[in-house]
Amino acid sequence: MPTQAKENYLKAIYLLSRESIDVSITELSKKMNVSKPTSNNMVKKMEERGWLLYEKYKPIKLTSKGEKLGALIVRKHRLTEMFLSKVMGFGWEEVHDIAEEVEHISSIIFFDRMDKILGFPTLDPHGSPIPDREGEVLKVNYLKLGSIKEGQKVKLRGLENSSKDLLLYLNKKRIKLGTVLLIRHIETFDNSFEVLLEDNATIVLTFDVCQSLLVEEV
Repeated sequence: MPTQAKENYLKAIYLLSRESIDVSITELSKKMNVSKPTSNNMVKKMEERGWLLYEKYKPIKLTSKGEKLGALIVRKHRLTEMFLSKVMGFGWEEVHDIAEEVEHISSIIFFDRMDKILGFPTLDPHGSPIPDREGEVLKVNYLKLGSIKEGQKVKLRGLENSSKDLLLYLNKKRIKLGTVLLIRHIETFDNSFEVLLEDNATIVLTFDVCQSLLVEEV
């Protein structure tokens, strides 16, 4: 089994690759907040385990074995976030750091029981897909709010990133998954969105925030 450090690297490479990013040593180092020599050393060790393929100056590629291991780490993380949110009552801005610790528990039955209690969810509290036991992921095809035009009505389904700062900001704006948003006006000067909520309250969202919100039309 991978050590916690290797699991963290596997998860980072898996998530970067899911973002259609060519996973370079530089990108991996940024993600892990370590030096490039440190990342390079770990990548070599993981290649020896058969989890990835790496040639100098070329993107890091997970093998099928590494892909599945990475997906299963993400599964444990996102199931934990869902359990903390739905069963234990934590806010969506509180669950990430706790899940970072719990995801390293090796017991498969522990997470299978968690999955069963939750009713086998396919999405986590932030709308991100939860890989199944085989590492397969539900494909979602949401739009960024920033691409929506005036007059359209949408429902928030997920987040491009789930940083704590963004989640706290959305809490202040009283926006959560499932919130219906009507685009009343898009400001030409800065592309900020004037949005009508279901309770008829009007709020303004910056374009950067709109680019982080994944929605579907209703």
